[in-house]
Amino acid sequence: MQFWKMHGLGNDYIVIDNRDEKLNNQKASDLAKKLCTRRFSIGADGLLLVCNSQIADVKMRIFNLDGSEAEMCGNGIRCFSKYCYETSVVKKTIFTVETLSGIKNIWLNLNDANQVDSVKVDMGAPNWKRASLPMTGNGEDTCINCDLTVGEKTFSVTCLSMGNPHCVLFVENVDKTHIDSIGPFIENHEAFPKRTNVIFTQVIGKDELKVRVWERGCGETLACGTGTCAAVAAANKLGKVNSKVTAHLLGGDLHVEVDTGIFLTGNAEKVCQGILFGEN
Repeated sequence: MQFWKMHGLGNDYIVIDNRDEKLNNQKASDLAKKLCTRRFSIGADGLLLVCNSQIADVKMRIFNLDGSEAEMCGNGIRCFSKYCYETSVVKKTIFTVETLSGIKNIWLNLNDANQVDSVKVDMGAPNWKRASLPMTGNGEDTCINCDLTVGEKTFSVTCLSMGNPHCVLFVENVDKTHIDSIGPFIENHEAFPKRTNVIFTQVIGKDELKVRVWERGCGETLACGTGTCAAVAAANKLGKVNSKVTAHLLGGDLHVEVDTGIFLTGNAEKVCQGILFGEN
Protein backbone atom coordinates (compact mmCIF):
# COMPACT_ATOMS: atom_id res chain seq x y z
CA MET A 1 0.00 0.00 0.00
CA GLN A 2 1.59 3.24 -1.15
CA PHE A 3 1.33 6.53 0.74
CA TRP A 4 2.38 10.15 0.59
CA LYS A 5 3.29 12.14 3.69
CA MET A 6 2.14 15.76 3.21
CA HIS A 7 1.56 18.93 5.17
CA GLY A 8 -0.27 22.24 4.93
CA LEU A 9 1.58 24.75 7.14
CA GLY A 10 2.81 21.91 9.35
CA ASN A 11 -0.64 20.33 9.72
CA ASP A 12 0.48 16.95 8.42
CA TYR A 13 -1.31 14.02 6.83
CA ILE A 14 -0.76 10.56 5.42
CA VAL A 15 -2.55 10.21 2.07
CA ILE A 16 -3.57 6.82 0.68
CA ASP A 17 -5.45 5.99 -2.52
CA ASN A 18 -8.39 3.84 -1.38
CA ARG A 19 -10.35 3.79 -4.63
CA ASP A 20 -10.03 -0.01 -4.59
CA GLU A 21 -11.89 0.07 -1.22
CA LYS A 22 -9.40 -2.17 0.58
CA LEU A 23 -9.86 -0.12 3.74
CA ASN A 24 -13.31 -0.27 5.31
CA ASN A 25 -14.34 2.03 8.16
CA GLN A 26 -12.83 -0.04 10.96
CA LYS A 27 -9.58 -0.70 9.12
CA ALA A 28 -9.23 2.98 8.25
CA SER A 29 -9.83 4.01 11.87
CA ASP A 30 -7.35 1.45 13.20
CA LEU A 31 -4.78 2.35 10.55
CA ALA A 32 -5.06 6.06 11.38
CA LYS A 33 -4.32 5.40 15.05
CA LYS A 34 -1.37 3.17 14.15
CA LEU A 35 0.24 5.27 11.43
CA CYS A 36 -0.29 8.70 13.00
CA THR A 37 1.52 7.84 16.24
CA ARG A 38 4.60 10.03 16.30
CA ARG A 39 8.06 8.55 16.94
CA PHE A 40 6.69 4.99 16.73
CA SER A 41 5.28 5.22 13.20
CA ILE A 42 5.07 7.65 10.27
CA GLY A 43 3.45 10.28 12.48
CA ALA A 44 0.75 12.74 11.39
CA ASP A 45 -2.29 14.70 12.50
CA GLY A 46 -4.53 12.51 10.38
CA LEU A 47 -5.10 10.06 7.55
CA LEU A 48 -6.66 11.13 4.22
CA LEU A 49 -8.26 8.54 1.96
CA VAL A 50 -8.84 9.07 -1.76
CA CYS A 51 -12.18 7.45 -2.62
CA ASN A 52 -14.52 7.15 -5.58
CA SER A 53 -17.44 9.56 -5.75
CA GLN A 54 -20.77 9.39 -7.55
CA ILE A 55 -21.43 13.12 -7.15
CA ALA A 56 -18.01 14.81 -7.52
CA ASP A 57 -14.69 14.25 -9.28
CA VAL A 58 -13.28 12.51 -6.20
CA LYS A 59 -14.13 11.91 -2.54
CA MET A 60 -12.03 12.67 0.55
CA ARG A 61 -12.35 10.89 3.88
CA ILE A 62 -10.49 12.17 6.95
CA PHE A 63 -9.53 10.14 10.01
CA ASN A 64 -7.99 11.90 13.01
CA LEU A 65 -5.06 10.42 14.91
CA ASP A 66 -7.49 9.10 17.55
CA GLY A 67 -9.34 7.12 14.86
CA SER A 68 -12.42 9.35 14.71
CA GLU A 69 -13.67 10.54 11.34
CA ALA A 70 -13.78 14.29 10.64
CA GLU A 71 -16.22 16.05 8.35
CA MET A 72 -13.83 18.50 6.73
CA CYS A 73 -10.31 19.92 6.97
CA GLY A 74 -9.04 23.00 5.12
CA ASN A 75 -5.37 22.08 5.28
CA GLY A 76 -6.16 18.45 4.55
CA ILE A 77 -8.17 19.20 1.42
CA ARG A 78 -5.31 21.27 -0.01
CA CYS A 79 -2.90 18.35 0.51
CA PHE A 80 -5.51 15.99 -0.87
CA SER A 81 -6.01 18.16 -3.98
CA LYS A 82 -2.29 18.38 -4.69
CA TYR A 83 -1.98 14.59 -4.32
CA CYS A 84 -4.91 13.96 -6.67
CA TYR A 85 -3.52 16.22 -9.40
CA GLU A 86 0.11 15.12 -9.19
CA THR A 87 -0.82 11.41 -9.20
CA SER A 88 -3.34 11.92 -12.06
CA VAL A 89 -6.37 10.91 -10.00
CA VAL A 90 -7.76 14.12 -11.51
CA LYS A 91 -6.28 15.75 -14.59
CA LYS A 92 -7.70 19.26 -14.39
CA THR A 93 -6.95 22.33 -12.31
CA ILE A 94 -10.55 23.08 -11.39
CA PHE A 95 -12.49 20.19 -9.88
CA THR A 96 -14.83 19.10 -7.10
CA VAL A 97 -14.23 17.06 -3.95
CA GLU A 98 -16.94 15.26 -2.01
CA THR A 99 -16.60 15.51 1.78
CA LEU A 100 -18.85 14.71 4.73
CA SER A 101 -19.65 18.43 4.87
CA GLY A 102 -20.64 18.63 1.19
CA ILE A 103 -19.00 19.18 -2.19
CA LYS A 104 -16.05 21.61 -2.25
CA ASN A 105 -14.83 23.48 -5.35
CA ILE A 106 -11.06 23.50 -5.89
CA TRP A 107 -8.78 25.78 -7.93
CA LEU A 108 -5.11 24.85 -8.38
CA ASN A 109 -2.27 27.26 -9.02
CA LEU A 110 0.57 25.49 -10.86
CA ASN A 111 4.26 26.33 -11.18
CA ASP A 112 6.42 26.00 -14.30
CA ALA A 113 7.07 22.33 -13.50
CA ASN A 114 3.33 21.63 -13.60
CA GLN A 115 3.27 21.04 -9.86
CA VAL A 116 0.75 22.51 -7.44
CA ASP A 117 2.02 25.71 -5.82
CA SER A 118 -1.12 26.70 -3.93
CA VAL A 119 -4.74 25.65 -3.62
CA LYS A 120 -7.87 27.77 -3.33
CA VAL A 121 -10.91 26.13 -1.75
CA ASP A 122 -14.51 27.30 -1.63
CA MET A 123 -15.21 26.32 1.96
CA GLY A 124 -18.90 27.23 1.72
CA ALA A 125 -20.88 29.57 3.93
CA PRO A 126 -20.58 29.32 7.72
CA ASN A 127 -23.56 27.94 9.59
CA TRP A 128 -24.25 29.91 12.78
CA LYS A 129 -27.01 27.66 14.08
CA ARG A 130 -26.24 25.82 17.32
CA ALA A 131 -27.84 22.69 15.88
CA SER A 132 -25.23 22.59 13.09
CA LEU A 133 -22.34 21.96 15.49
CA PRO A 134 -24.28 20.60 17.46
CA MET A 135 -24.34 22.83 20.55
CA THR A 136 -26.85 22.87 23.34
CA GLY A 137 -28.32 26.17 24.50
CA ASN A 138 -30.92 27.99 26.53
CA GLY A 139 -33.43 28.41 23.74
CA GLU A 140 -31.10 30.54 21.60
CA ASP A 141 -30.61 29.53 17.95
CA THR A 142 -27.07 30.92 17.74
CA CYS A 143 -24.04 31.50 19.96
CA ILE A 144 -22.48 34.81 18.91
CA ASN A 145 -20.40 36.53 21.57
CA CYS A 146 -22.02 34.41 24.29
CA ASP A 147 -20.71 33.40 27.71
CA LEU A 148 -19.42 29.84 28.16
CA THR A 149 -18.55 28.72 31.68
CA VAL A 150 -15.67 26.28 32.03
CA GLY A 151 -15.08 25.35 35.65
CA GLU A 152 -14.69 28.61 37.53
CA LYS A 153 -13.95 30.67 34.41
CA THR A 154 -16.30 32.24 31.89
CA PHE A 155 -15.26 32.90 28.30
CA SER A 156 -16.97 34.94 25.62
CA VAL A 157 -17.26 32.66 22.58
CA THR A 158 -18.68 32.64 19.07
CA CYS A 159 -19.57 29.22 17.69
CA LEU A 160 -20.17 28.13 14.12
CA SER A 161 -19.84 25.23 11.74
CA MET A 162 -17.59 25.22 8.70
CA GLY A 163 -18.78 21.69 7.99
CA ASN A 164 -17.22 20.81 11.34
CA PRO A 165 -17.71 22.51 14.73
CA HIS A 166 -15.69 25.50 15.95
CA CYS A 167 -15.70 27.54 19.13
CA VAL A 168 -13.87 30.86 18.61
CA LEU A 169 -12.35 32.77 21.54
CA PHE A 170 -10.88 36.24 21.08
CA VAL A 171 -7.88 36.83 23.35
CA GLU A 172 -5.43 39.68 23.84
CA ASN A 173 -2.35 37.53 23.24
CA VAL A 174 -2.60 33.98 21.92
CA ASP A 175 0.99 33.19 22.91
CA LYS A 176 0.25 33.96 26.56
CA THR A 177 -2.99 31.97 26.61
CA HIS A 178 -2.98 28.53 28.28
CA ILE A 179 -4.16 26.70 25.18
CA ASP A 180 -3.16 23.24 26.38
CA SER A 181 -5.30 23.54 29.51
CA ILE A 182 -8.27 25.58 28.21
CA GLY A 183 -8.49 23.77 24.85
CA PRO A 184 -9.33 20.26 26.05
CA PHE A 185 -11.90 21.52 28.57
CA ILE A 186 -13.82 23.42 25.89
CA GLU A 187 -13.38 20.61 23.33
CA ASN A 188 -15.10 18.21 25.71
CA HIS A 189 -17.55 20.70 27.26
CA GLU A 190 -21.05 19.36 27.84
CA ALA A 191 -22.40 22.07 25.52
CA PHE A 192 -20.81 20.21 22.59
CA PRO A 193 -22.21 16.65 22.42
CA LYS A 194 -19.86 15.76 19.55
CA ARG A 195 -16.94 17.85 20.89
CA THR A 196 -15.58 20.92 19.11
CA ASN A 197 -12.45 22.54 17.73
CA VAL A 198 -11.30 25.51 19.81
CA ILE A 199 -9.92 28.54 17.96
CA PHE A 200 -7.87 31.06 19.95
CA THR A 201 -7.83 34.32 17.99
CA GLN A 202 -5.92 37.58 18.39
CA VAL A 203 -6.88 40.60 16.28
CA ILE A 204 -3.76 42.34 14.92
CA GLY A 205 -5.56 44.73 12.58
CA LYS A 206 -8.51 44.99 10.23
CA ASP A 207 -6.82 42.67 7.72
CA GLU A 208 -4.76 40.49 10.04
CA LEU A 209 -5.28 37.85 12.72
CA LYS A 210 -3.06 35.59 14.77
CA VAL A 211 -4.60 32.16 15.34
CA ARG A 212 -3.79 29.06 17.36
CA VAL A 213 -5.94 25.96 17.27
CA TRP A 214 -6.84 23.18 19.67
CA GLU A 215 -8.15 20.60 17.21
CA ARG A 216 -10.80 18.06 18.12
CA GLY A 217 -9.26 14.60 18.30
CA CYS A 218 -5.71 15.90 17.76
CA GLY A 219 -4.76 18.54 20.33
CA GLU A 220 -2.93 21.69 19.28
CA THR A 221 -1.85 21.65 15.65
CA LEU A 222 0.43 23.99 13.72
CA ALA A 223 -2.46 25.07 11.51
CA CYS A 224 -6.13 24.38 10.82
CA GLY A 225 -7.84 25.55 7.64
CA THR A 226 -11.46 25.27 8.76
CA GLY A 227 -10.50 26.78 12.12
CA THR A 228 -8.86 29.75 10.41
CA CYS A 229 -11.97 30.24 8.27
CA ALA A 230 -14.10 30.11 11.43
CA ALA A 231 -11.87 32.69 13.12
CA VAL A 232 -12.12 35.08 10.16
CA ALA A 233 -15.88 34.52 9.78
CA ALA A 234 -16.45 35.22 13.48
CA ALA A 235 -14.18 38.28 13.49
CA ASN A 236 -15.90 39.65 10.37
CA LYS A 237 -19.34 38.97 11.88
CA LEU A 238 -18.37 40.97 14.98
CA GLY A 239 -16.89 43.82 12.92
CA LYS A 240 -13.33 43.16 14.03
CA VAL A 241 -11.88 42.59 10.51
CA ASN A 242 -12.60 43.33 6.85
CA SER A 243 -13.52 40.75 4.22
CA LYS A 244 -9.95 39.83 3.19
CA VAL A 245 -7.69 38.64 5.99
CA THR A 246 -4.23 37.13 6.37
CA ALA A 247 -4.08 34.77 9.33
CA HIS A 248 -0.77 33.93 10.99
CA LEU A 249 -0.59 30.40 12.41
CA LEU A 250 2.29 28.51 14.01
CA GLY A 251 2.96 26.79 10.67
CA GLY A 252 2.66 29.85 8.43
CA ASP A 253 0.07 32.10 6.80
CA LEU A 254 -3.34 31.43 5.28
CA HIS A 255 -5.43 33.86 3.24
CA VAL A 256 -9.18 33.99 3.74
CA GLU A 257 -11.83 35.95 1.88
CA VAL A 258 -15.39 36.42 3.11
CA ASP A 259 -17.78 36.67 0.16
CA THR A 260 -20.87 34.65 -0.71
CA GLY A 261 -18.97 31.90 1.08
CA ILE A 262 -15.55 31.56 2.68
CA PHE A 263 -12.58 31.13 0.33
CA LEU A 264 -9.33 29.71 1.70
CA THR A 265 -5.97 29.91 -0.11
CA GLY A 266 -2.70 28.33 1.00
CA ASN A 267 0.06 25.98 -0.02
CA ALA A 268 0.48 22.22 0.40
CA GLU A 269 3.73 20.31 0.45
CA LYS A 270 4.80 16.73 -0.21
CA VAL A 271 7.26 15.53 2.42
CA CYS A 272 7.97 11.99 1.20
CA GLN A 273 6.36 8.87 -0.19
CA GLY A 274 6.69 5.22 0.73
CA ILE A 275 5.15 1.77 0.89
CA LEU A 276 3.37 0.18 3.84
CA PHE A 277 3.99 -3.51 4.45
CA GLY A 278 1.96 -5.98 6.51
CA GLU A 279 -1.41 -4.23 6.24
CA ASN A 280 -4.32 -6.19 4.78
